[in-house]
Amino acid sequence: MQIISQILFSILAAVAVYLFIKRGVQIKKNILLGNNLVDRSEPNTRFKNMIRVAFGQQKMFAKPIPALLHLMIYVGFLVVNLEMLEIIIDGIFGTHRAMSYLMPWGLYTAFINLFEFFAVLVILSCVAFLVRRNIMHISRFHKPEMAKWPTLDANLILIFEILLMFFLLNMNATDSIIQNASAPNQSFFFSDMFIGLYTSASMDTIILAERIYWWAHICGVFFFANYVLLSKHLHIFLAFPATYFANLSPKGKLPNMDAVTTEVKIMLGLENPNSSAPASIARFGAKDVEDLSWRNILNAYSCTECGRCTESCPANITGKKLSPRKIMMDVRDRADALGQYKIKHGADAHDGLSLADGYITEEELFACTTCNACTEACPINLNPLEIIVDLRRYKAMEESKGPTEWMGVYQNLETNFSPWKMPVQDRFKWATEAGNS
Repeated sequence: MQIISQILFSILAAVAVYLFIKRGVQIKKNILLGNNLVDRSEPNTRFKNMIRVAFGQQKMFAKPIPALLHLMIYVGFLVVNLEMLEIIIDGIFGTHRAMSYLMPWGLYTAFINLFEFFAVLVILSCVAFLVRRNIMHISRFHKPEMAKWPTLDANLILIFEILLMFFLLNMNATDSIIQNASAPNQSFFFSDMFIGLYTSASMDTIILAERIYWWAHICGVFFFANYVLLSKHLHIFLAFPATYFANLSPKGKLPNMDAVTTEVKIMLGLENPNSSAPASIARFGAKDVEDLSWRNILNAYSCTECGRCTESCPANITGKKLSPRKIMMDVRDRADALGQYKIKHGADAHDGLSLADGYITEEELFACTTCNACTEACPINLNPLEIIVDLRRYKAMEESKGPTEWMGVYQNLETNFSPWKMPVQDRFKWATEAGNS
């Protein structure tokens, strides 16, 4: 019976790892649909930002209560999963609490008590988050883009985590009853609180319950790991590269297109056309995810849909349709859809759809004030503004679209080399008139 259990466990683990790698490879391909225009300079500064923002969660504490709850889940996730190493060893080799043979029993007990302490913190934090999302009705969790699946996804992940910790604590409780029946020396502080649930159960029932909880926990972990790759909780893994590759430029600095800048300088006589031949441009701005940088797509997959960006957006606050969170969700959905299409029809195939118009409307794009509030508010330094500016640049430069007021400015810049509707020779007329008065 034991060898069958080991074989079954090994097969289950192999399938879980295979599915995890398969989905991970597809996500990587989706991210790399973007172009390679990503700044890699200042690696030391980038590494420090990653440690401070992703690992240290510095920006989370702009909101102390959810930050503390998130920290308990985060640390619990890291600590409790250390016990997974022992469970995997036991599953493959048929041992029982293999790590207890590598250290004194007192030290082993201390470690299990530590794991259980964080398991309880995870349960309490997840319950608190469920209350915040479903009873307190915090507005940023109930925006239009959060209808149906995003809200269900957020609740499911919290429920999964509660169940995993519940299985773990009951597994330890029933195991303690079994071990202490022959040699009473096993006691774990938190799981011992569950022992009372089994006082009237027979030993056979307790043994069966222990196996059920053990399998439920390990199967739940394998399922959870693969589910994360399909959900917004992918940020568990991608927050680190996202913060590492975050834009280091001052937030108020918008990037120019070098080829366009060169052409303008030539027109104004600031550069020699012979020495600064403008490079050819395939497309001004971005129409689809392939026109964005892979960092932009990485940001979209790293988004946890917390809504702090949308909550801070002045356009959204004043009732406009723009939601920076939706922009990130749309980029991720579009990259997924295009990636799946290329799997079926080849790497060079295209489904004829696009991010601009197909997913994100002009009304959303032109509502943005480029204030950078969304970027400042993001807990992991994601930058929806870069995406909005590139999509809007395409609309303005490729399709000549924009608000009426903007089109007048564009026309004046083209004909008068200034935003104002006056001939170039009259630009300093006001100064002459002021000097004569």
